[in-house]
Amino acid sequence: MQVRQLAVRDCFEFNPPQFPDHRGLFTAPFQEEVFREAVGHPLHLAQVNFSTSRRGTIRGIHFADTPPGQAKYIHCPRGALLDVAVDLRVGSPTFGAWDAVRLDAGNQRSIYLAEGIGHSFIALEDDTAMTYLCSVGFNPSAEHGVNPLDPELGLPWPTDLEHILSEKDRNAPSLAQMAAEGRLPTYEACVARYEELRGAISSQ
Repeated sequence: MQVRQLAVRDCFEFNPPQFPDHRGLFTAPFQEEVFREAVGHPLHLAQVNFSTSRRGTIRGIHFADTPPGQAKYIHCPRGALLDVAVDLRVGSPTFGAWDAVRLDAGNQRSIYLAEGIGHSFIALEDDTAMTYLCSVGFNPSAEHGVNPLDPELGLPWPTDLEHILSEKDRNAPSLAQMAAEGRLPTYEACVARYEELRGAISSQ
């Protein structure tokens, strides 16, 4: 399994080996030992989400209040998508920065987004499927969004696709609005959460 740190701190790309033969294909998109070595702690799995999306569908930018936040390990078992990690942590050295990774059924890559990182993606094919391994369960009162079409962010959405968004995402506030209202996670709180997770392992 090859691991690459993204341009956004505390986010990683995992690229597993594939074993095709006359029957089909085998791969292991998530491997705890590799994950733990890269991130510094195992992934606490509280919920698995699954979505399918039409070509051109944009979901996000979504994030959860930290603490506890919600870390995500994202994989695309069918179709293709462009997955985007956005640093929403006020005070982070990469605040407002983003990185994008193509996930598809051919490359079998996955990405990990730590707590406090915003998540968004666009489906590049019809019937694109995504699975999300989540560190905490869904908590509606703690879930928030930033507008994925915010021109200040300039996310790399393909211009040759019709962009399909929910009303909630289309009308979400900009990054600047969320920052001005004090509704974004702080880098300090997120780092404290990461250290708490690593400390829980060292004390075992």
